[in-house]
Amino acid sequence: MFRFQHSEYLMLLYILPFLAALYWYASYRRSKKLKEFARQKMSGVLYPKFSAKKRLVKFSLKFLAVTLIIFALANPQLGSKIEEVKQVGIDVYICLDVSLSMQAEDIKPNRLEKAKYEISKLIDRLRGDRLGLIVFAGNAYVQIPLTTDYAAAHLLLNAVDVNSVPEPGTAIASAIKLAIDSFKKDAETQKAIVVITDGEDHQGDLKPVIEEAKKKGILIYTIGLGSPAGVPIPIYNSAGQKIGYKKDRHGNVVLTKLDEATLKEIADESGGKYFRGTNTEDELEKIYNDLAHLKQTEFGATRITDYEDRFYYPLILAILLLIVENLIPGTKSEILSKLLAKNE
Repeated sequence: MFRFQHSEYLMLLYILPFLAALYWYASYRRSKKLKEFARQKMSGVLYPKFSAKKRLVKFSLKFLAVTLIIFALANPQLGSKIEEVKQVGIDVYICLDVSLSMQAEDIKPNRLEKAKYEISKLIDRLRGDRLGLIVFAGNAYVQIPLTTDYAAAHLLLNAVDVNSVPEPGTAIASAIKLAIDSFKKDAETQKAIVVITDGEDHQGDLKPVIEEAKKKGILIYTIGLGSPAGVPIPIYNSAGQKIGYKKDRHGNVVLTKLDEATLKEIADESGGKYFRGTNTEDELEKIYNDLAHLKQTEFGATRITDYEDRFYYPLILAILLLIVENLIPGTKSEILSKLLAKNE
């Protein structure tokens, strides 16, 4: 099986016709100038060692060397063997609160950015586990379906902000329900849900979804971000500058408080654990260490082809061509000039 590891470099091949056209144009201009300066018979006297054929040979060698270097950059590879690698792990859905209160700065830089940072670090640690992300405010949406494509997960996580869900509120029950329904029903893997929120003003009845999670053996962990005492919610303009704090209809500054009681209840009743978010601790790492003790299940297999690099073949040949080109003189040799003179 043959492939180019970095096929994007093959786009450089498009410059080769321009190089050839440039050489042709330069040769044409040189020939034209010589004819204007002296007649054809005189040019042999004025420039006895000039050789258009040698110039063409030297250019051709350089042209071929550049082509081979481009192929070397693309790194041609040959597949030597195919292996089947078993995928083993657990399934985890993270439910991330993106309501406006997550912009509060009692956890630096703010609650939402701290949560995203921890999720990003968790993604870097995953090895085979499937991860999904649900964002919620007044409603819940799947941002990342269960996947082992961690690069794509990083990309989609970076796009999350308080504008990801337009409806205001904190629909924790809807987020947990969506996570339960989004797990692959035919997979017998161990499953867990991690809810990251301030828990304030949650909507919906939590008891039915907690009972459903317990029946299906799904553990629910919760991370509470914020201060129980309450802090104001900053408001930013389109340029990212703070322009004030959120106020109620009476003009009073709104304070957002962490609802630890609700989050502890969710974790305790589902068999999970509650963690209080701080500026210095990585709560998701603690949860992941706890989940590492769960039984990992095989949920599929991936066929992997082991490729071997072959870039050095075109590279070596290109170097040899450049050495040969450098050894060829750009003018006629003395012997050839004397033979041509005798014939005349």
